[in-house]
Order: sequence, then structure tokens, then C-alpha cells
Amino acid sequence: MTFTTDVPARLDRLPFGRFHWLVVTALGVTWILDGLEVTIVGSLSPAISDSLKLSAAEIGLAGSAYILGAVLGAVVFGRLTDRFGRRRLFTITVGVYLGATILTGFSWDLWSFLLFRFLTGAGIGGEYGAINSAIDELIPARHRGRVALAINGSFWIGAAIGGVISLVVLDPDVIEPGLGWRLAFIIGGLLALVIVFIRRFIPESPRWLITHGRPEAAEAVVSAIEQRAGQGPQTGLPSIRLARRTRTSWREIAGTLLRRHPRRTALGLVLMATQAFCYNAIFFTYALILTRFYDIPAEAVGWFILPFALGNVLGPLLLGPLFDTWGRRPMIALTYGLAGVLLCGTGWMFAQGWLTAQTQTAAWMVIFFFASAGASAAYLTVGELFPLETRAITISLFYAVGTLLGGVAGPAVFGALIDTGERGQIFLGYLLGGGLMLLAAAVELWLGVAAEGKSLEEVAAPLSLAPEDGP
Repeated sequence: MTFTTDVPARLDRLPFGRFHWLVVTALGVTWILDGLEVTIVGSLSPAISDSLKLSAAEIGLAGSAYILGAVLGAVVFGRLTDRFGRRRLFTITVGVYLGATILTGFSWDLWSFLLFRFLTGAGIGGEYGAINSAIDELIPARHRGRVALAINGSFWIGAAIGGVISLVVLDPDVIEPGLGWRLAFIIGGLLALVIVFIRRFIPESPRWLITHGRPEAAEAVVSAIEQRAGQGPQTGLPSIRLARRTRTSWREIAGTLLRRHPRRTALGLVLMATQAFCYNAIFFTYALILTRFYDIPAEAVGWFILPFALGNVLGPLLLGPLFDTWGRRPMIALTYGLAGVLLCGTGWMFAQGWLTAQTQTAAWMVIFFFASAGASAAYLTVGELFPLETRAITISLFYAVGTLLGGVAGPAVFGALIDTGERGQIFLGYLLGGGLMLLAAAVELWLGVAAEGKSLEEVAAPLSLAPEDGP
């Protein structure tokens, strides 16, 4: 049985208004929480270690548990998001995050800490597919690029907040460190209650509804959004004919990635893995560089995270509109390429001993001004280049594989190079990271897709598209 719908065109013709700001606020805060989590654990690791009697290796193991939870949570919840809907899953995943974060504050030994960090990661990982899918499907096509970049870049707002929190809870004159780190997690979890409340006002994605054979429900949601936006009925909008279906098999998912869109799959893997390597290699060893080579006290590292985070936030905000006007391919290639060149150059200056802690931080600000925009665009790319029915699991799979390939290897490689104590060895690591970013820029020029301003259905035809309306 088939049906015709103009729901996608009606969503894309809406002016950006209060409803879209609600979506940005309620769903985009996920990345702020992720940045807060990662930064707090890194900054508070000395206090956590002393309180729970953990070694440096065990603190590192907790970081691995968080990443493993994020990877597994992304795949499991991503699959469920495509099956049961965006709204249901982004409610569940924030609940998992909230509970696990609060429980982390009550950890009593290594194993409880590892378990709660794993569950926290699972909640955040599950958010990636559910949230990116909903944002891509609810934001009008002409604004999709800048909004997606700004939201993904907000990770660094959380990182900045985490840096400030660390300065407070690590100050023994303000609070006893053994209690401070626990309060940081508990308060962070309680703040997520606000998110749960706001998300009650976000409807199910109408695009998900129509690709799961529920056009009547999609019509009701879109009509309500149009009414809130003051938009009346409009005739003559493009429509598509879809076949009713309720689920997508793993076989169809594999066929979509490997047979239907192999070039896009290769592009997504390269973009996600290279940015994950670069980011995790630099950020997770940032404090080590400052303390070992510039003699910055551990309790003062937070002051250097703030300008680093500022550069990462400003990049997507200021460059984001160009991804919608100039285009995805030139902007992704430019941001990845500039970040790669600047990383190699900064590595050379570091090896020569020409930098101070302040100029090193200034260099990172410039590098990651561009890298942050490129990395955020990588999430946008894997979210809009594949059919609606596979969107959440596709985002989740690319995040999981990219994190495993780049996110795990990066800190390990750089950590080993830093342990040598030789600037020349660390320079080789910077060359590797910069070279990978340049490789990604070249791949984007070769395989990139001009998705700017186009509806999601035009960029990637739905699997449920009726044969007579096929591409």
C-alpha cells in the first residue's frame, strides 16, 4: 500500500522560529553535557584518584570504560531509534545519562566507578543517533548546516564549564576535594532533569512517521508546527509517494552502506576517524603537554582549557553559515585542510622550542577554530547522506567506528610519544594527525556531496520510496 505526502516540503518551507529554537535548546544541550563529562573527569582525576585510591592506569581505564559505553550505547540505541522513534529514544537515553551520572558521585571503589562511567557513556552514545536524527529531520533544509554545526560545536561550552568547575572543586579553600568531585557529578546529573522536562514539548519527527507508515500522525504534527509558526496551508508543494513499512533489517542497512552508497560510506568513515584521532590525541594529552613541557601546575590547567574551548565554539558558529551558502564540499575540505597544515606547523614550532604555554594555547585556538567546524560537519555529513530509515543507526555506526579507529588510537599514540620526553618524537605525532586531516580534505574534494539547501529526501531517497517515484 502506498501514499503521497508533502510533509518534507512543508517542514523545509517553514521559517526558522520559536519551535526550531526549542529543538536546538532541548536537543542540542546533549553535547554540552558530553563536553562537561569528559572535562570534569580529566580535570578531577587527581581528586578522584585520591578519594577512591586509584592508580593512574585505573583512571585511564575509567576513560576507556566511558568510551566503550558510548560506542556500544550508540549502536544499541541507534538501532532502537530507527525502530521505535526519535522522541521515545532521546527520552530514554537522557534518563540513562542522568541516573548514571548521579550514581558516579556515589562510587565507592574502582569497579563501581567503572560501571557508572560505562553507563554514562552509553547514555551519551545513545544520544548521538537520536539527537542528530531529530535535528536533521526537523530543521529546514536551508538552515540545516549552520544549526547542526553550532549544536555539535557546543560540546566545547560544556568543556569550558567543566574547566571552571574544576578550578572551584579542586580549591581546598572552597571545598574538600574528596567531596567536591562527588558533588560535581551529582549536580551535573540533576541539571539533566531540566532537559527531560523541556524535551516533553518536542514532537516525534514527522519524517520518521511517514517512513514508518504513519502519514496521518505526521500530518497532525506538521499542522501543529505550522500553526505555531503562523503558517497557513499552501498548495503546489513537492510531494513524494512512499510505501508503508514498519522496520528496516540489518541486511537492508548493510546493503545501503556497502552497495547503494559505498562512496558516501568511505567518505563518512574517513571524516569521522580522522577528526576523532586528531581531537582525542590532542585533547586527552593536553594537560600532559602543559605540565611536563611548560611546568604548568595541574590545578591551573583549567585556565588553559577555557581559551582552547573558546576557539572550538567560535569555529562552528562563525563558519557554519558558509556550509549552507558556499557549500559542504569546499568548506569541509577547507576546514580539514587548514587544520592539518596548521597542526603540522605548530608541531614544528613545538619541536624547536619556540612556544610558551600561552602561545601553544593560542596556536591550538586557531587550529581548532577550523578543526571544530570540520569535525562538526562530519556528523552533519553522515546524518544527511543516507536514507531516513537508516539515519540513526548510520550516525551511530560511523560514530562508533570512528571513535574506535581514531578516538582510542590517538590518545594511546600521543601518550606513548609524550612518555619519551622528546619533542622530536611528539612532532611526529603532530605530523601524523595533521597528515590525516589533509587526507580527509582530499577525500572530501573527491567524494563530497553538495547537500546544502536540499531536502533530505533529495540528498538520499528513502528506502520506502515507491518504485514509480524512484530516483
